[in-house]
Amino acid sequence: MLAQKQAEEAIVFNNETTTEHDGTKDEEKLPENHSIFSVKNLLWHGGSAWDAWFSCSSNQVAQVLLTLPYSFSQLGMLSGIILQIFYGLIGSWTAYLISVLYIEYRTRKEKENVNFKNHVIQWFEVLDGLLGPYWKAVGLAFNCTFLLFGSVIQLIGCASNIYYVNDRLDKRTWTYIFGACCATTVFIPSFHNYRIWSFLGLGMTTYTAWYMTIASIHHGQVEGVQHSAPTKLVLYFTGATNILYTFGGHAVTVEIMHAMWKPQKFKYIYLIATLYVFTLTLPSASAVYWAFGDQLLNHSNAFSLLPKNAWRDAAVILMLIHQFITFGFACTPLYFVWEKVIGMHDTKSMCLRALVRLPVVIPIWFLAIIFPFFGPINSAVGALLVSFTVYIVPSLAHILVFRKASARENAAEKPPKFLPSWTAMYCLNIFIVVWVFVVGFGFGGWASMTNFVRQVDTFGLFAKCYQCKPPTPPKH
Repeated sequence: MLAQKQAEEAIVFNNETTTEHDGTKDEEKLPENHSIFSVKNLLWHGGSAWDAWFSCSSNQVAQVLLTLPYSFSQLGMLSGIILQIFYGLIGSWTAYLISVLYIEYRTRKEKENVNFKNHVIQWFEVLDGLLGPYWKAVGLAFNCTFLLFGSVIQLIGCASNIYYVNDRLDKRTWTYIFGACCATTVFIPSFHNYRIWSFLGLGMTTYTAWYMTIASIHHGQVEGVQHSAPTKLVLYFTGATNILYTFGGHAVTVEIMHAMWKPQKFKYIYLIATLYVFTLTLPSASAVYWAFGDQLLNHSNAFSLLPKNAWRDAAVILMLIHQFITFGFACTPLYFVWEKVIGMHDTKSMCLRALVRLPVVIPIWFLAIIFPFFGPINSAVGALLVSFTVYIVPSLAHILVFRKASARENAAEKPPKFLPSWTAMYCLNIFIVVWVFVVGFGFGGWASMTNFVRQVDTFGLFAKCYQCKPPTPPKH
């Protein structure tokens, strides 16, 4: 307990006496001097546990909320509910492991008098400091690729959603437009500056989730509705990997922690965020699937089946704004990596940093135009990237970092009260590694890639308008 308290005090001291990456003044960063009368501080400089909770909650439930009914049509109601709870809980556990490893890395570095002034710690640096360069390469490869495609998915989602409000432009054209809009996220310095955006984003998603629930119940079941899932293994594991992807916001966990005044408070924030997310995802996915059943198999975006009215249009617009925010969440760590590669990470000029960040947006924009497959790409990313980034790598890293008795004895964070044994932690970590590798990566990878290839064969690359209604013939 003494070692843990010293570690916490060291991290708090470092956070309170150094400048945050975005150039915040020391007195603005201190929670006790955080003036509620400053509009800039109130909206811009967030580092509390509440800020972290809003960031985690908001980052979990963006466009994937619209694809969960599609997953239920592949899995069936019972499997959909059980897998959401299962992956939500083990996702919260691995987020906890990441927070423990961050605290361990930070504590060790501060004992060496390393100063993190004007430097944002990232997951691959934690792996490098604790396990060496090979693990750094693994973390960098999986995290960056996941964040890249996570950003692509947000861009595809923007184009898909706005099409249901205004179909005079095809989805590809909307992708061009929203690519330019999302590029403005280069001006947001770090997660320390997402306070108002995270708050608004979660409010928007909450509205959308409950709109989907109420609208589906009010609409009632369509005539001849069928709930035949599960019918095929390919569809079943495709839906399962989309749910695995749903609770995989861990790629930004370290950056969110680093933006906190007291990052050791993060330990249970992700679990509390997940419990709130359940109140959004479970009712909305269940209600939409109950109302439309097997029709969802050909409609990966739930908006395409809900009746067009002002309530739906409001949900679409709010979800668009939230997807812009989530695009920034996914891209910001990529901006940091790119800044470090070209030696611009410690530059204080925001305009200069925004300029050098722009090349990161271009490949994201291009990939969204090549692969505009809204639901299938979620599953493919979940199986091939999230399975390692979110579940397997953190579990293995925790086992290896604390494999020696000396490391366990001097650990900055001891096992949690609800699982006080190191052996129990190892057993749980090993179960997660085996389960996710076999079911998530193995079966899920096979199923999602099979489904993805079918979409490419059906619609082709650079599809102009994926899953759009055929144009209405002109009246004579």
